[in-house]
Amino acid sequence: MKKLVLAIMMASFLSACATDPYTGESKVSKTAWGTGIGTAAGAGIGALIGGKKGALIGAGVGAVAGAGTGAYMDVQARKLRQELLGTGVQVAEQDGRVYLIMPGNITFNTNEATIMDGFKPVLNSIAKVIKEYNKTMVQINGYTDSTGSNATNMALSLRRANAVSNYLRLQGVDGNRIVTDGLGSANPIASNATAAGREQNRRVEIVLINQQ
Repeated sequence: MKKLVLAIMMASFLSACATDPYTGESKVSKTAWGTGIGTAAGAGIGALIGGKKGALIGAGVGAVAGAGTGAYMDVQARKLRQELLGTGVQVAEQDGRVYLIMPGNITFNTNEATIMDGFKPVLNSIAKVIKEYNKTMVQINGYTDSTGSNATNMALSLRRANAVSNYLRLQGVDGNRIVTDGLGSANPIASNATAAGREQNRRVEIVLINQQ
């Protein structure tokens, strides 16, 4: 029985390997991990209940449940990439979360927290996808570069995060799903020693977190 469960697990993970269309690397997607974990869990529970036949039935049920969780975030990220192609917004995936990185130079004027008119159509596209995939929590984090005082940077970063939050709410995103935070110059993604690096660090990030 142990051999059967292990065989089911291996088959599930191997069949789930795929090539990332954006990087060309072979990897196991979140859908695959969800399927594999769901299959393993289902097979184990099924084996306890009904022996070999139970393991096979449990594997099938677990695979469907696991795939649903991973696929939800995968499909959401793919839809966002399509909507945001060429806008300057980066779409990244890590640890089952989707990150939208919006540089300050295309979102806000220097030292201001009023969203540029030219960026509003981009936020409209983000809002459309967020509303469609309404099982995710929306964490909005504002950041600055390292220039200026800590108090100034914290306040500015929070105002910018709140500005994005308020705009998404106006576009129909449920405010109960949104959490905002201003983190000042914390967590830089580039060197603050150069103008180009500081420009990258002045940003707002939207993190989509699976709540299924």
